Amino acid sequence: MTTLPKNIDHPCYHDDKAARVQLEAIYWPYGPICPKCHRTDTVAEYGKSMGKGWYWCSACREKFTVRVGTVLERSHIPLHKWMLGFRYYTASKKGFSALQLQRMLGLGSYRSAWFMAHRIREAMDGAADNGGPLGGEGKFIEADETRFGTKKPEEWRFSNELGWFKYKRREQMLVMTLVERGGRARSVKVDDLTSKSLRDVLVVNASRKSALHTDELNAYAEPGREFASHETVNHLAKQYSKRGRRGEKVTTNTVEGYFSIFKRGMIGVYQHCSEKHLPRYLSEFDFRYSNRIALGVDDAERAERAIKGAVGRRLTYRQPN
Repeated sequence: MTTLPKNIDHPCYHDDKAARVQLEAIYWPYGPICPKCHRTDTVAEYGKSMGKGWYWCSACREKFTVRVGTVLERSHIPLHKWMLGFRYYTASKKGFSALQLQRMLGLGSYRSAWFMAHRIREAMDGAADNGGPLGGEGKFIEADETRFGTKKPEEWRFSNELGWFKYKRREQMLVMTLVERGGRARSVKVDDLTSKSLRDVLVVNASRKSALHTDELNAYAEPGREFASHETVNHLAKQYSKRGRRGEKVTTNTVEGYFSIFKRGMIGVYQHCSEKHLPRYLSEFDFRYSNRIALGVDDAERAERAIKGAVGRRLTYRQPN
């Protein structure tokens, strides 16, 4: 089976024909597949008039290329630049800005680079959640939450008691992250820190056979009873690690380490993120963390996994209502 080369000097990163051949080997290891009817026995090359890379399905009478049915569909950016874009985003631990992508790939506009970056994140989202719930019997899940966002400027308001006064507003978003110790991560934007909101994230994303470790937040007490065990550390008392009832190490340092990478990337590289696009950025950081070197995944394999996640997903510049 053909895989992505480890060296970015490979022709697939600089030549469109080589990139097409590489993508076809990744998406179609057993031959071209029609993206509409998913048949292989009725597919043949379209002919010389359209050039190499075009195929025809006699069953549904559709013509297609390797781009169709992926986030690359209807993109005018050359395939070798897409390959490089995937490599840059999957290899950069703290993210890769759209402006830097524009410079590195020589794209014509920032808008093209920004949209390309979001489509790569969409592919990462398709590849990140491929292992089912986190944890399991004998495994530890660390859960924590953080605030992310920027402060809004002060504004003048009027009240009968105070008259005109300066009102300080905040625009901060709440992110809850679950990390399987020694394994994957999953992050979700939440509206509040109530017990119901935290439980909704926990029971969907983590196996209840796991041991749950959290901080002292009271909202974890009720959902924690549904897990094999629930241990806490008291950060207010400057307690960051302790021995549990069964002698295990109780800590949330792993998930705190995830937040340190996330915030360095969002503040140092991306600098600003709207609430609308936050889930896609979370998918990006989850994907890289869940496919890191410590788990035996190198840069080339990580990029290939992201490329495979592009199948069956579409992202248009203006989403239909």
